[in-house]
Amino acid sequence: MAGHSKFKNIMHRKGAQDKKRSALFSKLSREITVAAKSGLPDPAMNARLRSAVLAARAGGMPKDNIERSIKKAEGGEGDAYEEVRYEGFGPGGVSLIIETLTDNRNRTATNVRTAVSKNGGNLGAGGSVSHGFDRMGLINYPASAGDADRVFEAALEAGAEDVTSTEEGHEIWTAQDALHEVLKALEPVLGEPEGAKLAWRPQTMVSIGEGEAAQLFKLIDALDDDDDVQTVWGNYEVPDEVMEKLG
Repeated sequence: MAGHSKFKNIMHRKGAQDKKRSALFSKLSREITVAAKSGLPDPAMNARLRSAVLAARAGGMPKDNIERSIKKAEGGEGDAYEEVRYEGFGPGGVSLIIETLTDNRNRTATNVRTAVSKNGGNLGAGGSVSHGFDRMGLINYPASAGDADRVFEAALEAGAEDVTSTEEGHEIWTAQDALHEVLKALEPVLGEPEGAKLAWRPQTMVSIGEGEAAQLFKLIDALDDDDDVQTVWGNYEVPDEVMEKLG
């Protein structure tokens, strides 16, 4: 399990629980509303909103909920959220980037710091770990989109920079400013992706053992439980045999 997991990966690992599903929908709805307010409330004309809608669909969010979140932005409803990024370290020296959407910086900072410190980590200053990551576009396709060769050829033709394929699916990496151009070129060939967004890709990975992985997952779960936390990125890598032990 590689450490650029997004919340759908965390949700998959924890199982489909009603409480977690509701919390995920809340996070997705918040991102849709913020994205719609940042530009035109039309996914075809607003790249960020397009990404948010794709993520919502992949998360199983009902169409009515998605449309309601967009209309909330059109009507000027909802709180004024701002994006705040936190950086720090987890168990085993793993680097973490924590992205949030908040209407109260003090509350979010306190909650994030508490979750990290109580689970074997510590926060650092801005830029303390992001220099070890590349800001890139990430497009996710399920394994059903095709075999590794087909997806690689399609991605290469579309202008992507790299592809990682596993039994679970395909990750297509693009230059930061080329994400949506590549996505537009891929959809006629591979169909609609599970997700497409700007991401933090680690330049080097840190392999961690069973004890460190268990503690790291507790840290990520604690962050996941915070409504303000949208995404957690890390440079951890957990061997398959360790993942099997942890269930």
